[in-house]
Amino acid sequence: MNQRLRSIDQPFSNEILLDGKNYLYFGGTAYLGIPQQHDFLSLYLEGLKKYGLNNGTSRNNNIQLGIYQEAEHVAAIRYQAEAALITSSGYLAAQLTVKKLAAPGHVIYAPNTHPSLWIDEQPEANGTFKNWSKETLQLINTSTEKNWILISNAMNNLVPEVYDFSFLNNIEPDKNITLIVDDSHGIGINNQGLSAFSSLPERENISHVVVASMAKALGVDAGLILGSEKIIMQLKSTSTFVGASPPAAAGIYAFMHAESIYKKQWLKLQDNINLLTRNLNQSWKYAPGFPAFLIDDATIDQQLW
Repeated sequence: MNQRLRSIDQPFSNEILLDGKNYLYFGGTAYLGIPQQHDFLSLYLEGLKKYGLNNGTSRNNNIQLGIYQEAEHVAAIRYQAEAALITSSGYLAAQLTVKKLAAPGHVIYAPNTHPSLWIDEQPEANGTFKNWSKETLQLINTSTEKNWILISNAMNNLVPEVYDFSFLNNIEPDKNITLIVDDSHGIGINNQGLSAFSSLPERENISHVVVASMAKALGVDAGLILGSEKIIMQLKSTSTFVGASPPAAAGIYAFMHAESIYKKQWLKLQDNINLLTRNLNQSWKYAPGFPAFLIDDATIDQQLW
């Protein structure tokens, strides 16, 4: 590998130009191509002119930019949640959520949870998600403990695999479950772009919260939390939320007004995925509709040269 490719001075794209030569780039998380999408950039510039470069105040400042509450309302409607909360990063969104909501119950981590979800050190959780779900169901239903906090990614984006949470429908009704799911890689892509929130089991004894980085498919340096009005109000009362500065308003402005752009880019992505998958053999592993493809072949890079 050309060592100069490790540090580039150009936007990430499907091609990298170095010394007059084009290299194909198969990595990254800009799944919808938003960072270089012309119409989105125009919206971002509109927001920049309207709101300036950044906002260093806190969310409880005596005078605030109204766009943050407006954007939270838009996000809640767009992703079919009761309420939403926007932070400056996905990491902050996840930490704010787990540290506030994990206290009143017995915490169980699913395998391969992202470090942003860890309360302290890396949790001991091994094996497959499928086996974990079976073991967790049995543990909860046979335990005398009533309150449980389940923490998981929405998917494994490297394998890739979209996780199935339908096992929660078999939880005994006297158990109180809070499900915290990190959908950083799925939001804007999976479930027709709606995020994992609307696909999670709806039961009276289950409260679910979705946290996500908006910096991947959505192309905005910010974090998002989706949940019930009650949970979002709890999170907004924390010192972490009150004391932290919000993300730059320009990006939030672009997010609010880019729904049609996201839809157009999503359709284009699905066309590209379908074109590729029609020509892949069974050696490849992928999740339908998600742009990550895995093959157990150490020489694949030589074949793509």
